[in-house]
Amino acid sequence: MRLSELLRQPIGDSRGELLGRLSDVIVRLRGADFPVVTGLVVTVGSRALFVPIDQVGVLGGAQLRLASARLDLRQFERREGEVLLRADVLGHRLLDVGSARLIRAADLQLAPGHGEWVVSSVATHRRPRSLLGRLAGPGGQAVGEPQFREWARFEPLIGHTGSALARRPFGRIRRLKPAQIADLLEGASLAEESDILGQVHADPELEADVFEELDEDLATRLLGARTDAEIADVLARMRADDAADAIAELPQRRRQPVLDRLPPGQQAKVATLLGYNPASAGGLMGMDFVTVSTGALVADAVAAVAAAGSLQPEALTSVYLADERGELAGAARLVALVQADPAAPVADVADSDPVRVLADTDVVDVAVLMSDYNLITIPVVDGRQRILGLITVDDVLEATLPADWRRREAAEPPDVHGGRES
Repeated sequence: MRLSELLRQPIGDSRGELLGRLSDVIVRLRGADFPVVTGLVVTVGSRALFVPIDQVGVLGGAQLRLASARLDLRQFERREGEVLLRADVLGHRLLDVGSARLIRAADLQLAPGHGEWVVSSVATHRRPRSLLGRLAGPGGQAVGEPQFREWARFEPLIGHTGSALARRPFGRIRRLKPAQIADLLEGASLAEESDILGQVHADPELEADVFEELDEDLATRLLGARTDAEIADVLARMRADDAADAIAELPQRRRQPVLDRLPPGQQAKVATLLGYNPASAGGLMGMDFVTVSTGALVADAVAAVAAAGSLQPEALTSVYLADERGELAGAARLVALVQADPAAPVADVADSDPVRVLADTDVVDVAVLMSDYNLITIPVVDGRQRILGLITVDDVLEATLPADWRRREAAEPPDVHGGRES
């Protein structure tokens, strides 16, 4: 049965005498299982009354029937964790876990199962993108028709405070990629933001990754609502270059207090990066990279990469050689190292004159160099050719794409539905 067809239906006693009308359906969430119906909210005159589901004799048809003539006349009061389908779900947004998008529940479907009624599926409306799309969808089906999909596909009640404690242990938001969660936050209401961040906060590493992916304005607003210590706790887990960007966006009076609360190693990196122009190679670089001596063997270089578990994976695509003066003497791609004889010198498989940039190089020039030479990373050096940091291709893309690129709707992966139409 559709919820929309049940609402406002008349409710009678066991003899069919009219008592009132159905105004809502109460359910209890059960994690991955279908929500179970526990009762009804019935409007009798001007009063909202609670009817336990076991007192309902007939659910559906032209009139809902109670199993007895007795009705508790006390005013309905919601209990902790109870969810009202009309008030809390219908017309509100849910998370479609498969596509990582917030959708609006246009209708709900109830079904009997194992002696109980459950919420079995959710209907959503999709806005047609063209006149042709408005007329018909795949197979001739009108696009405006609700599409019912199994409840298990959705994360319910995003932004609903009353059920937050009941939902949090089963939350699937944390299974999404950081960039997907960032996209959700950028399209969320304030209540939805709070809910999503509340779930993400349970995983500090994921929370830091999400803040790295957020639009700068939104990240600044969300961080700005926290204490200095709370901001520092997030930034301590972020890449140093992203943490430096985040601090630079904070109000001037908060920058130093937050910086002072970072762990010493992260604090030194961030302070160094804050000294560079944001539009330069120095302002764009990260400080995660792996170097070995010019006399190292291939096995030594591979072992150094294996030991660098805390570094950004994108920064580990090459290993750099440094001579006794600390100057850049070569770069060996990880693929070449893995394919080479472990006992061979790294210098044998390294580029002895790698492309590099100075810290004051303009970001656009960096992008051109990386494109011309098909580079995934490019080292940043000082005037004495000592390596200062590393720029990865994702940093360059973020810096050179149009300012509003994050606001564009992300393309849906072609296999998001496993080859099936949704």
